[in-house]
Amino acid sequence: MPNPVPRALLVTLLAGLCAGATRDVPEPFWTAPDSRAAQQAATWRAAGRTADAMLMDRIAARPEAEWLNGPNPGPLVRARTTAATQAGRIAVLVAYYIPNRDCGQYSLGGAPTAAAYRAWIDEFATALGDRGAYVIVEPDAVAQVVAGCTRVSANDRYALLAHAVDRLKRQPHTHVYLDAGNSGWIPEAWRLVTALKASGVARADGVALNVSNYQTNKASSTYGDQLSKDLALSKDLAGKHYVIDTSRNGNGPYTGTDAWCNPPGRALGTPPTTRTDNPLLDAYLWIKRPGESDGTCRGGPAAGRWWPSYALELARNAGT
Repeated sequence: MPNPVPRALLVTLLAGLCAGATRDVPEPFWTAPDSRAAQQAATWRAAGRTADAMLMDRIAARPEAEWLNGPNPGPLVRARTTAATQAGRIAVLVAYYIPNRDCGQYSLGGAPTAAAYRAWIDEFATALGDRGAYVIVEPDAVAQVVAGCTRVSANDRYALLAHAVDRLKRQPHTHVYLDAGNSGWIPEAWRLVTALKASGVARADGVALNVSNYQTNKASSTYGDQLSKDLALSKDLAGKHYVIDTSRNGNGPYTGTDAWCNPPGRALGTPPTTRTDNPLLDAYLWIKRPGESDGTCRGGPAAGRWWPSYALELARNAGT
């Protein structure tokens, strides 16, 4: 039986709904009641920081992706998808364990060998069962190689990505989106086509754009539409769809240096939804969890660590 949700977290989520989150019904995605934002809001509310807690509710009351970035993904995948199914929702998960991920930057790590990665993907997929999920496959992995990363063999990486897509798509009700970078990284979308084809995009539901980045919805959808057209030049790739990470793009990209890493003045973006008014755009998702650091830049903690002051800034700058 699942652990009961702490009363303080329930208060946090209910407060978020009362504050206006009901205007953005997060169908069909699942909101974790024990997220870092929910815990932070509960802590601040208990300490009398009511105004800050209400701002944090803007994050806590909305669905975020769960990142699987270490060994033994099965238990967490199983727990999250089970909880989502029991709530009548679907979980959003990120597979982020490919060997030499991040090409030597802030998020070092990944599987030690190709064989270990294949086994990891098999464990991930098996844990999904028939409950399904939206799965984002390996942020940055394709775009890094296209951009010139020399720490990995392109063919080896693409083969692993293709394996991940194929294995995950064997699970019922699972939507798979292969990451394709963002419009500011490789502006010429056609440059990604060969790499995406080699990485199994033909068997995926589509691609994921703007993960952990700040490009606007307009820029990302224009890029996604163009990438879909470029892919359609291959008969088996016609009409490929995409999703956009909108977790932190409310104020668009930063214009200073290191614009990708904890830039100041950013804001929460469009809440997660499948209502996009674009037939190729399947959903706006919060893939990068707002408030988790991009890395040890601008005074931030290590990549992926919770940074409450940054989360608070994102929520405050969102306005509503």
